[in-house]
Amino acid sequence: MAGSLTVLLVLGLLGFWALDRASSVTDTLVNHSSPALTTAVRLESAMLDQETGIRGYGLSGQSSFLDPYTEGMADEKAAVTKLRTLTAGDAKAAADLDTVLARIRTWQTDFAAPVAAAPPGAPVELAAQRSDQGKNDFDAIRAAAAVQQTHLQAARNTAAQQLQTAQRQSNWVFSAVALVILLLSALVVTALRRGVTAPLERLQRDVREVGAGEFSHAVSATTGPADLRLLAEDVERMRRRLADELAFSDQARARLDEQAEELRRSNGELEQFAYVASHDLQEPLRKVASFCQLLQRRYADKLDERADQYIAFAVDGANRMQTLINDLLAFSRVGRMHQEYAPVDLEQVFTATVDALSIAVEESGAVITHDPLPVLTADRTQIGMLFQNLIGNAIKFRAPDRAPEVRLSAVRDGDRWQFAVQDNGIGIGTEFADRVFVIFQRLHTKEAYPGNGIGLAMCKKIVEFHGGTIAVDPDTDSGTRISFTLPLAPAVPVADPGEPERTEVVA
Repeated sequence: MAGSLTVLLVLGLLGFWALDRASSVTDTLVNHSSPALTTAVRLESAMLDQETGIRGYGLSGQSSFLDPYTEGMADEKAAVTKLRTLTAGDAKAAADLDTVLARIRTWQTDFAAPVAAAPPGAPVELAAQRSDQGKNDFDAIRAAAAVQQTHLQAARNTAAQQLQTAQRQSNWVFSAVALVILLLSALVVTALRRGVTAPLERLQRDVREVGAGEFSHAVSATTGPADLRLLAEDVERMRRRLADELAFSDQARARLDEQAEELRRSNGELEQFAYVASHDLQEPLRKVASFCQLLQRRYADKLDERADQYIAFAVDGANRMQTLINDLLAFSRVGRMHQEYAPVDLEQVFTATVDALSIAVEESGAVITHDPLPVLTADRTQIGMLFQNLIGNAIKFRAPDRAPEVRLSAVRDGDRWQFAVQDNGIGIGTEFADRVFVIFQRLHTKEAYPGNGIGLAMCKKIVEFHGGTIAVDPDTDSGTRISFTLPLAPAVPVADPGEPERTEVVA
């Protein structure tokens, strides 16, 4: 590039010199040589007019013949003034002009002025007397003018030749400039192709391969300009970092997949264990309760009051244990044992739930209302368990000084429905908002409010199994408000592994 700029600078200077020389020669030819030659010819013509006028006046004595002489004098003066200006810088041309003027002054002094001064009316004798002298003096003027014009013509020819030479030089210089520019353009295109475009295309191909997912493909940074190599090195460093992070991410994902698989297996085993344990424990519990009751009936007359009390404690404990096991069995079945998803009319589910809770509703005097309920795609049995637990809890945990009021609201929110069960009961403290959804978590004693602490945990499991969320609304002024969401159509659940094989325990 530096060499190219140097060559262009030299050619530019040569072009400027050629243009300046051509301009200078043109100025000399147009503004000096040609006008000087033309003015010299006009000076000679002015002298011829003077000579004609003087000769006619000398022969006739008529004043009208002096008019060409007078006009020739004016033209002579103008021509001499212009020639002085045009030949100011040319000593030879100035000397020729001085010689011509000297010859003119001699002719005018010795011949023209005396003849013109003679009175008119008759031929001038002086003109006849000095005719030979006048002729010789005027011939000297002509000879001096011819020499002057010859010199001026030579100067004009020289200027014309110089102009042609300058034009040829300009043509050569600008042709050379055009040729060099073409060569430099070809060189620049070739250099850009080899030095910039080709490395940039290689870098582009490498980056595209990396962008397509080939993070193991190295980005070449060995050719091209320095800034392009630096860019390629930066891209290569970025590729290595991305490759390292991707490898680490793949390893972490593999570990997470292993942990998730292990967690699913563990959860499956725990659910199977809970199901088997809760299922198979019922038979011995029934036998314990039955035999305790048989003992009480058969040996009632042989047992004292304390024995009857002990048997009652055993039967009550067995019944409560059986209730707990039934609840645990129902909890373990959520997500494992389910019906196919189908359209479920929540109005019908709500009516069936209220009918199932009719005794509790009648005893408590509860007022249960609801918004218009939609039809959703869900598991009908599980949705019934959800409604029964939420409405049953609202009735169970009522305030002692007022009848329970329960309302089920439903609002459409895009592809989901937002539900809420609002009551005017004893409420749930904000510090317990998360604990109430944990299995076996109780906020009250069994004597105050019966139950096993599984209801809300089962509600949470049902809602999440359907792809929704459930939470206690902390902004409720009084009572409890539990809100939950259900999608219009939940995702298709994983195929149920089926009931585990029942193991009979023989007492």
